[in-house]
Amino acid sequence: MKWKKVACLGLLIAFAAACCTAPAVLAAATKARGTATAGTAVSAAAAGIPERMLAAYLTGAAQVTTHVPKCRGMRWQVLAGIARVESDHAAGRLVGVSGDIQPWIVGPRLDGSGAGGNTTAIHDTDGGRWDNDNVFERAVGPFQFLPETFRAYGKDGNRDGIVNPHNADDAAASAAVYLCGSGRNLTDRDQLRAAIHTYNLSWAYVDDVMSGIDRYDALGRVPLLPSGNIGTVIQAALAQQGLPYSWGGGGPSGPSTGICCSPGGQDGRTVTGFDCSGLTQFAYAKAGINLPRTAAEQAGVGRRIPAAAGFAALRPGDLIFYGYSPTQNSTIHHVGIYLGDGKMINAPRPGKPVRIDPVTAMPDYAGAARLL
Repeated sequence: MKWKKVACLGLLIAFAAACCTAPAVLAAATKARGTATAGTAVSAAAAGIPERMLAAYLTGAAQVTTHVPKCRGMRWQVLAGIARVESDHAAGRLVGVSGDIQPWIVGPRLDGSGAGGNTTAIHDTDGGRWDNDNVFERAVGPFQFLPETFRAYGKDGNRDGIVNPHNADDAAASAAVYLCGSGRNLTDRDQLRAAIHTYNLSWAYVDDVMSGIDRYDALGRVPLLPSGNIGTVIQAALAQQGLPYSWGGGGPSGPSTGICCSPGGQDGRTVTGFDCSGLTQFAYAKAGINLPRTAAEQAGVGRRIPAAAGFAALRPGDLIFYGYSPTQNSTIHHVGIYLGDGKMINAPRPGKPVRIDPVTAMPDYAGAARLL
């Protein structure tokens, strides 16, 4: 902002099974229209955006209605359009798995000297906490918030208990909330332009940002979610990205502490978050569907899609299962929610947060279940 303002608890067979996957692919979620079919997901490479930054934009867009329920039309392209102008998507910086950016992105000193195009002195408001300057302000982070503005609008996008403008998830969620105001309809181009103008009081700036948004829109409207209950389920799950895995944790009411102890030794009683089946319980509860607690039990709900049908038979919103025997529900040890284009949202294993993974992240695909 330039110079303004349980473990899945899925199976206890023999020695108990852990919910675990291969490393995450932090990519886009899915393009999906209606309630039946999914198109192709946007390519981070095609968009010219680092995958971790694109994941932050997706998360920020998905979370915004939690903070501004009346906001309509927030999408990753809007956030990408702002961040492209403000920091070129944190170009030249390292963005960690948690979203923390190093080194920090800090703008010119706003001392009224004219450096960086600013002629109005803005005195320090944060004691140098975020900009390392305790005399004058500097814009901070990939969305270039002034510290005072970030204090007013900052959100914990990665759910780690810290609100930090130098974290990609926090910054994206905060920018989304700021742009939504008290509940704008950003599908209306005039309202979108007005929102961007509040970010920087320059119509040339608005035109620059809009040109980027239009280019990203042309790549694919990700994550335009399916309509109705399927979209509700997917958005609820996407909004939990970054929350920690907790063995036995989570349920219809949201994240919670779990139980002791996972095969790897995690004591869920010390971690507030979700295991794989707790996450699916929460997401489906938003659509009024009460799922059983374990992944193996969830496999018996809805219309079963056998593993033999392959991934091509999946639709967004399907529960997707992994087990030691694809024909025996009792052996299922992991569950996620299918997003489309070969991606799922899931709580992988202890030490890994809720995230988007490829459906091939685990080798023992055991089919799916369709509830909607």
